[in-house]
Amino acid sequence: MSNANNRRTREKIKRGPYAGIVGYLDFNGNLDNAIAIRTMIITPKGASVQAGAGIVVDSDPVAEYNKCWAKAKALIAAVKPAEQMTRVRSNAKD
Repeated sequence: MSNANNRRTREKIKRGPYAGIVGYLDFNGNLDNAIAIRTMIITPKGASVQAGAGIVVDSDPVAEYNKCWAKAKALIAAVKPAEQMTRVRSNAKD
């Protein structure tokens, strides 16, 4: 996702699954994958969100910043419904 082809540069940036490929290959030879350009990592300690922008020569920095926030907010907005679904499933088991 970046032109950081220098190993030392890449090692400084801990991206986790961000900008990696997520997908599957089935036993019939079908392949489906995507690049993880918006990610949320949830751990017992909390959650982290990553969202990026496509920066080119004529990009407007403020507009790109706002787009990143809009993308991140969509991920954050998904947390509450997911928590509610988890509670419903958890209560159903009791």
